[in-house]
Amino acid sequence: MKLYAPWEKAFKKVSTPFEEFLHAQTTTGLILIVMTILALVLANSALSEMYSHFFHTYIDFNVGSWKLSHSLHHWINDGLMAIFFFLIGLEIKREITAGELSNIKVALLPILAAIGGMLFPALIYTSLNYGTVGASGWGIPMATDIAFAISALVLLGKRVPTALVTFLVALAIVDDLGAVLVIAIFYTETINMLPLSLAGTMFLIMILFNRFGIHAILPYFVIGLFMWFFMLESGVHATIAGVLAALAIPSTPKRAPKSFTLDTKHLLDKYDEYSVKENHTMHEEQKKILTNIKDKVDEVGTPAARLEHSLHLPVALLIIPIFALANAGIKIDFASIGTTILEPVSLGIILGLVLGKVIGIFGVSWIAIKLKIAQLPKDSSMSQVFGVSFLAGIGFTMSIFVADLAFIGNPELIFQSKIGILSASLFSGLFGYFWLKSISKKSKY
Repeated sequence: MKLYAPWEKAFKKVSTPFEEFLHAQTTTGLILIVMTILALVLANSALSEMYSHFFHTYIDFNVGSWKLSHSLHHWINDGLMAIFFFLIGLEIKREITAGELSNIKVALLPILAAIGGMLFPALIYTSLNYGTVGASGWGIPMATDIAFAISALVLLGKRVPTALVTFLVALAIVDDLGAVLVIAIFYTETINMLPLSLAGTMFLIMILFNRFGIHAILPYFVIGLFMWFFMLESGVHATIAGVLAALAIPSTPKRAPKSFTLDTKHLLDKYDEYSVKENHTMHEEQKKILTNIKDKVDEVGTPAARLEHSLHLPVALLIIPIFALANAGIKIDFASIGTTILEPVSLGIILGLVLGKVIGIFGVSWIAIKLKIAQLPKDSSMSQVFGVSFLAGIGFTMSIFVADLAFIGNPELIFQSKIGILSASLFSGLFGYFWLKSISKKSKY
């Protein structure tokens, strides 16, 4: 038994929620790189036609005369990504209620920086595409890919202060909230009011569940599934249902921590009353006591926290990588890539993600700090904030998602968008990483 104890101890090390969050985001970033490369290789190889046909295979659900039919690509972007947005909603809720965004003094700098980091990229893009067919893509360079950005920062290890990582996390969370609002408000073409009303009714039912103290997850899952379906039929992007569902999930415990401590001590005392059998097996009553303790552990936690914890790995290891595989595969004509990058759509995205993010995040942060509206993250410098503003220019997941919404039915503009997103994200990530690495070396001497 003792032979594996050191390994078991290492694997069962208890991490803080923030450490778990960073670990999941770093894992996602590394897997995203692999899946993006794989998608690009498949799209530019002899398997390109098979790759394209696979994700455009239609999957149907039939119940009597009712039929729901969409391509695999559509199911991924509207179905699986609803779970991704649900997780984003849980993260936003946690940050606002108990995280970095709950303290206005601490939250003010990342909030202002995030607003600047969304506004300036949109303005730069619009200035290059105003009055053209690509004008609707202004939301594409507003987004920051939290997984890639945090992965690049975490790879620097102790070269950057923890407060700087926290600043980027809070900034990216606010950025995600902005992206959700942009998708909901500006990238909805036609609205069918009946399904939208039914979706609103489902949301209201979930809120009532919360108010009545229902902490079981199953009722929220069932009603949330109906809300997703009605949102899909309404014309509003179905992923918004994920965010709304997250907001309705209870974030308060069913049992007070003090009563949990007293009850658990009592149960443990009862557990010790039974003698250990010769074969080291537990008494049946002891098994019941352990089950009771487990139930009380669940009650002292919150459904929102449990769901966020349980969804991080599936989203990191399956959903986002599948999204990348389905969406990052673009056929590149290297002979004409120089011309493509100079197209207004591509150039607007590149300048928006690179210059717009830096001007918005670094510029607004500098002004806010100079005016003493906000404070620098602890042990950080403006040079480090400058580097982080470049990392925020990694748009990838959300940018590609918005591009598909902005240019539905226009594969040429979607292609230009993805070229711009990949180019800008690659440059921003590398420049931000090496800038932070270089200034950390200088600071040692």
